[in-house]
Amino acid sequence: MQQPLNRFLLLQPVWLPTVLFIPLLYALGWLAAVPLTLLGLPTDQLSLTGTVLSFVLFLALMHRWVAVRWSAEKPWAALGICRANPQEQPTPAAALLKGLLIAAGLLTVITSVVLLEGSGDWRGEVDATQLTNAVLLCLGVGFAEEIIFRGWLWAELNQMLGSRLGAFAQASIFSLVHTRFNLGLGAMSGLLIGLFLLGLVLAGQRQSDKGSLWGCIGLHGGLVAGWFLLQSGLLELSPNAPSWLVGPGGNAPNPLGGAVGLVSLLILLLIQRTAVARAARPATGARNAS
Repeated sequence: MQQPLNRFLLLQPVWLPTVLFIPLLYALGWLAAVPLTLLGLPTDQLSLTGTVLSFVLFLALMHRWVAVRWSAEKPWAALGICRANPQEQPTPAAALLKGLLIAAGLLTVITSVVLLEGSGDWRGEVDATQLTNAVLLCLGVGFAEEIIFRGWLWAELNQMLGSRLGAFAQASIFSLVHTRFNLGLGAMSGLLIGLFLLGLVLAGQRQSDKGSLWGCIGLHGGLVAGWFLLQSGLLELSPNAPSWLVGPGGNAPNPLGGAVGLVSLLILLLIQRTAVARAARPATGARNAS
C-alpha cells in the first residue's frame, strides 16, 4: 500500500497529485458507500455517507502525504492541528475561542444593521436540538473545511506558487467551490467576492495565529453555526429584505455576499494585515540593530 501511494505522491508534474487527490478520494468514498445501501443505508444519505468516508480517507492519508510531499517531521503540526512552536502559537482552545469571538462579532454587525434597517425582527427563540446542531456544524464544518483548504490546499499551493499567490489561489478555489451558480450574475458575483474575501480572512487568521489552524476552525465554524442559529429562530428576516443587505440566496441568503458582509470582511482583512505587519516590525528592527 505504501509503495503505490509514494509513487502517486511523487508524480510529475508536481501539481498532478494535488489536482487528482480530492476527486479520487471522493470517488473512493462514494464507491465504499454504495454497498452500504444493501445493508439498509437510505439512498438519500448515500452522498453524505460517501463524503464522510472520503474525509476519513483524507485524514488517514494526510500523515504520509505531508511526510513525503512536504518533508515534514511533524505532519500534524505542519497542518496546524498540533502546536509546532508552543512558545509562539496560542493553545488550540485559545485560538478556537478567538475565532469564535471574531465570527460572533461579524454576525453581530450584520444582524444589527438588518434590525436597524427594518429588514428583520429579533425573536430570540432557540431550542436544545438547534443548539446541538449548531455545535456539530461549528466543529464538523469548521474542522473539515479548514484542514482541507487552509491546512492542506494552501500549503500545496504555497509550494507551487509562493505564499502570496498561494493565498489568493486557495481563496479563489474556496470561493468557486462554495458559490451557488444557480443565482443571477449579480448575486453570484457578490457571493463569489464575499467567499473570496472570507478565504483571505481565514488565511490571515492562520498567519496571525502563527500557523495554528484552530482560529480558522473557530471563525469558519462560528460563522456557519451562528448564521444557522439566527435563521433557525433567533432572527426573522422580512420577506422583502433586500439581497444587497442580507445577501443573495432568496429564502436561504448568505450574508457574506451582501454589502454589510463584504465591508465587514474588508475591514477585518485590513485589521489582520495591520496586525501581522506590526508583529513583524520588532523582529525586523532587532535584526537591523544587530
